[in-house]
Amino acid sequence: MDKQSLRKQAIVLQKSLDKSEKQQIEKKLTFHLLQSSLWKTADTIGITIAQSNEWDTKPIIEAAWKEGKIVAVPKCHPSTKMMTFYSLTSFAQLEQVYFGLLEPIPEETEPVAKKEMDLIIVPGLLFDRRGYRIGFGGGYYDRFLADFTNETVALASSSQVKTEIPNDPYDIPVNHIITENGLFRTKR
Repeated sequence: MDKQSLRKQAIVLQKSLDKSEKQQIEKKLTFHLLQSSLWKTADTIGITIAQSNEWDTKPIIEAAWKEGKIVAVPKCHPSTKMMTFYSLTSFAQLEQVYFGLLEPIPEETEPVAKKEMDLIIVPGLLFDRRGYRIGFGGGYYDRFLADFTNETVALASSSQVKTEIPNDPYDIPVNHIITENGLFRTKR
């Protein structure tokens, strides 16, 4: 199956989860992330503001603030397909942009350099055990991660993790995946 078909299938699967099942999985994903050494050793965390059909990231962001970590949230630049991360200290520093996405307001936040981020939580729809992912199709994360040398992790239900998915030469795999069953290092 090609990436486009897999992407559509994954979106349908994600939207079909009932609310309580989704919340149960989110609690387990958040728990395993916050208990991990990846989290505990990271001072600056890169993370997106999730949309309603994605795993909720607000509890993770709130936990980071409570622990004194720096939270860096991306702003996408559609003309170049690039991202800039900004330090977020309050949800009031977000604005709604295209497709209903919430992104940092640059005038109210400070940019965070890529090398300053210890851990990036990479979003996606499907993953394989090697760490390759199918995202939403913009290629923003693959471009950003091409020269990123610190840790990456993805949050996914076990139903989102396949043995193998198609990948292209420019695809950048994540180092770790956390499911409701715990964390594992990807195999490459």
